[in-house]
Amino acid sequence: MVRLAEYRLVSQLGDSGTGTAHLARSPAGQVVVVKTVREPLAAEPLFRARYRWETEAARAVRGPFTAAVLDADPEAAVPWLAAEFCVGPSLSEAVAALGLPDPGALAAIGASLAGALTSIHATGLVHGDLKPANVVVTPAGPKVIDFGLAKAAMPGGGTPGTGEPAAEPVGSPGFMAPEQITHAVPAGAPADVFALGALLGLCATGRNPHGAGNAPHVIHRTLHEPPDLVGVPDQEWEAFLARCLAKSPYARPTVPEVLAWCVARATPYPWWEQEEVAALIHVHEESLAERLSAQEQD
Repeated sequence: MVRLAEYRLVSQLGDSGTGTAHLARSPAGQVVVVKTVREPLAAEPLFRARYRWETEAARAVRGPFTAAVLDADPEAAVPWLAAEFCVGPSLSEAVAALGLPDPGALAAIGASLAGALTSIHATGLVHGDLKPANVVVTPAGPKVIDFGLAKAAMPGGGTPGTGEPAAEPVGSPGFMAPEQITHAVPAGAPADVFALGALLGLCATGRNPHGAGNAPHVIHRTLHEPPDLVGVPDQEWEAFLARCLAKSPYARPTVPEVLAWCVARATPYPWWEQEEVAALIHVHEESLAERLSAQEQD
């Protein structure tokens, strides 16, 4: 088994309540993201049991629109995993820079996201924090990242192998489903459909369907007000996104239904292969190369 010490950490990418992410080189020289768990969490038996199960499930996720988990050691003193590093702008950055996609391109984005969720849900995981920053537009299409930190979609919300309740999925205001906020029912695959609907609404109009502002205001609108879908391409899109953003998880379409709906309307020429998108991706590729060169020469 590859050890964490064999990875060359280049620079820190981020820090969260659960651990730290680093840009790194694998022993074979591949550019990856290495995520380590905070030691106090690693010392908690229930957290480690859940992390072990989730890591195994995340390594089984395979699909063209998900970032592959390449290696992991959930038994190490400091548990860690290494994932494919996806180079490109976030979905929201691409839309802000290039303008709103046309209906066919919007459907292609929806199909890719639904395809990613299909791959993730097939292993028993839910993402739980699908948001613009967790969708990177690459030359191969949109890639969903950070599903390795998802929570298990187990019947009754239990943590595998422990008999204990699982922690609720992490979420972000504006993309969190109502059940993630109220805990009225366990948050499963329908919560990811809600987040997908919010992402498509953002791409279609340039606005989050639940508005901007501080978290309490966005959460209030998520729970009590209809989504703002003014400006979506047509009434068909408005009805579809309204279903995805239904307050009740039972009223939302399933991921296979979302996938079929979007595939039927997607342009045959992927949005991410257009010259303007490819040029923006290239800027990110050059920036990464410069960053690696500068930091590896220090």
